[in-house]
Amino acid sequence: MSAKIISGTEIAQQIREEIKKEVEQLKKKHGLTPGLVTIIVGKNPASVSYVTAKQKTAKELGFYSVQEDLPEDVKEEALLGLIDRFNKDNTIHGILVQLPLPGHINETKILYAISPDKDVDGFHPVNVGKLMIGEARFYPCTPYGIQQLLIRSGVRIDGAEVVIVGRSNIVGKPTAMILCQKAEGANATVTICHTGTKDLAFHTKRADILIVAAGRPKAITADMVKDGAVVIDVGVNRIGMTPEGKAKLCGDVDFDYVKEKAAAITPVPGGIGPMTITMLMLNTVKAAKVAANLV
Repeated sequence: MSAKIISGTEIAQQIREEIKKEVEQLKKKHGLTPGLVTIIVGKNPASVSYVTAKQKTAKELGFYSVQEDLPEDVKEEALLGLIDRFNKDNTIHGILVQLPLPGHINETKILYAISPDKDVDGFHPVNVGKLMIGEARFYPCTPYGIQQLLIRSGVRIDGAEVVIVGRSNIVGKPTAMILCQKAEGANATVTICHTGTKDLAFHTKRADILIVAAGRPKAITADMVKDGAVVIDVGVNRIGMTPEGKAKLCGDVDFDYVKEKAAAITPVPGGIGPMTITMLMLNTVKAAKVAANLV
């Protein structure tokens, strides 16, 4: 047996086509153009790459798109002032500050300064709290992408045993909160594992759906996975360079061996990565509709 490959690239493209059509309708019927600003501090190559991809996608989907590039030594007060300006700007519906920020800037203070109504990353404590009680305004983008990958691949979540490896505020915890809700596309029994888990394999081998965000290359091996499980690999690890000078990437799952046991698995790259940016766009469209009292 070899697993079905769940292509995040293909599913993300399907959703982007849906978003593009919805944006056209919003412009035509309501004169509404979703607006997204991305703010980057400094020239971190990975951050520049991420922001470039986000801006490119926003423009392709017909958004009003703004990019703010700030110097590495920008003062925290200046960044807070910029966020305040966009909080008050009615043409901007989503504000994204690319992390990480330089050490002299308090990331928590910056994220909390973004209006919850424009927090399309879903990191503001108001939005995290709403997610917790089942009244989410915006799902964090990677967990939202995981849920959509499962739904659109026909994976049954209702009643499934879901095991998540990793408890970060960005992936592990919010994914657990989304999938355990008494709601469509959820209603699973969820276990969160982490560095304090005594027998990791005991838990992972119980999983109908195994979601791995451990931050370690090939941390999950084939003997840790149940036959017929669905495996979602969130990890992206650089493990060297190709002869052409490109970074060699692998996930947190030992893909070549696990795919022989799993029913379905995401690749790295081409799995959850493309979904994260797409969910950001979906959240921005929702923010625009909320601002215009259309939902």
